[in-house]
Amino acid sequence: MKIRRRKFLHLAVGTVALPIISRVASAQAYPARPIIMIVPFAPGGSVDLVGRVVAERMRSSLRQPVIVENIGGADGGIGTARAAAARPDGYTIVLGGLSTLVFNGAFYSNSYDVLNGFTPISPLVTTPFVLLARKTIPADSLQELIGWVRNNPNKASAGIAASSVRLVTAFFQKETGTKFALVPYRGAAPAVQDLVAGQIDFSFLTPDQLALARGASLKAFAVTSDARLTRAPDIPTFREMGLPAVSYSGWYGLFGPKGTSKEVVAKLNAAAVDALADSDARSQLANLGIEVFPSERQTPQVLGALQRADAEKWWPLIKELGIKPE
Repeated sequence: MKIRRRKFLHLAVGTVALPIISRVASAQAYPARPIIMIVPFAPGGSVDLVGRVVAERMRSSLRQPVIVENIGGADGGIGTARAAAARPDGYTIVLGGLSTLVFNGAFYSNSYDVLNGFTPISPLVTTPFVLLARKTIPADSLQELIGWVRNNPNKASAGIAASSVRLVTAFFQKETGTKFALVPYRGAAPAVQDLVAGQIDFSFLTPDQLALARGASLKAFAVTSDARLTRAPDIPTFREMGLPAVSYSGWYGLFGPKGTSKEVVAKLNAAAVDALADSDARSQLANLGIEVFPSERQTPQVLGALQRADAEKWWPLIKELGIKPE
């Protein structure tokens, strides 16, 4: 009887330990297959380029491909919703940002919880906006542009390619006392095409479009960052021009679905940190006017705190100004 009882106890202890051993083994084995990184915007834009630069370098650390999947629409909401509904096993992650995981929470009734429906993995980059205008616009400085718009109320038009662009455009209107038509676009690429063609007058766009200004296809007036861009030191900031309320930079980071384990997050975070340390990756991003988060801030905790702090900051302002997405 004692032998049987002893065997029973051994079996019972072993049975209890199995789930723990299984979880540990699973974490150690991860990743065992390719990982999907959802980029919730169309290919070719700056967000897509960030995702591809980071995904390519993460492959080395994870020893598995990280495949970028572009799922655009609804200001990034469709792809973000797909990520929120995925299994929290680390095989589906999303490139989220200030627009999709903060602003959209104030603009839309989403099928997911913007603040609580995701697990932060790592902040990646920050990027400001540049006010670009058609080359034939009768202005050569920000003051002249504002004066022209004031003298032509409701005749000028601005392209809106995302909810973050809608917000900065609203601040620009408020601070300058100007009125103009807002023309919605599904992404930055078609907005740029119409701007170059002269179909719209101006738009807030990401710094990767500055090459068009350099090529005389567009005019650049000011940048929303706190300091001038290294690659474009001749373009003043809105703060310098007396419009500090039009100064902010967007950010992007990696998120997993809610419930993604700490072990998986740690592996993905380490791979993202390694990717951003790559000199070629940093050079590619710098050429786009995109800044990498300082290495000491590339943590899940920083990303989560940043997301919540921006929600507390921007949601009341969006409500106060009555800003609606286009």
